Amino acid sequence: MSNNSEARNVVLVHGGFVDGSGWKGVYDLLSADGYNVSVVQNPTLSLEGDVAATNLVLDAQDGPTVLVGHSYGGAVISEAGNHESVSSLVYIAAFAPDKGESVNTLIADPPPGAPVPPILPPTGGFLFLDREKFAASFAGDLPTDEARFLADSQVPWGLEALGGVVGRPAWNTKPSFYLVAADDRMIPPPAQRAMAERAGATVTEISGSHAVYVSEPGEVAAIIRRAASRSAS
Repeated sequence: MSNNSEARNVVLVHGGFVDGSGWKGVYDLLSADGYNVSVVQNPTLSLEGDVAATNLVLDAQDGPTVLVGHSYGGAVISEAGNHESVSSLVYIAAFAPDKGESVNTLIADPPPGAPVPPILPPTGGFLFLDREKFAASFAGDLPTDEARFLADSQVPWGLEALGGVVGRPAWNTKPSFYLVAADDRMIPPPAQRAMAERAGATVTEISGSHAVYVSEPGEVAAIIRRAASRSAS
């Protein structure tokens, strides 16, 4: 493969309850390597809106682009990944819905014995995690103060985002990579492995919480680099 087919652009999409600032470690590493890195501040109100926000950033890319999603961001990139600029997809402890699926359908039947995320009852059409249980469920491998900050700066997650259905999963037609977080207490690791296998993804598995994109930026950046070098010409 010629060097000019290697993607030099990376677009990062965050998941529910958080914003794009958690990508800073990954952003710093990839930027230092010469990649053009953009972070989507998707509002997580609806899947349709988040795909539109991602497409705005993708429209601004010049050349092949690796599209990366964490958690619910995986649903976003599964749809937005159909953009012509996207050369490969990277799922970081993420949902990878098939056609007709949503985050809601993927979490409807958890594996036996799987931890139950401490999601509070909806308020005005939005979800939050229990602040007292946030660290243990979402960010078990982050320093206490960092986990507390994430808990106290939660972004409301809209029910329309969870219910948004993917129409044409991009992983059907584009190469994908998946990082399984083996200590995840939000998306059970067996569910991550199953989604990765179904998508035909190249899988890496490491110890890490659901916040693996924050706690292990080096591992995440390494997978993105592999995806960039494998981008289809």
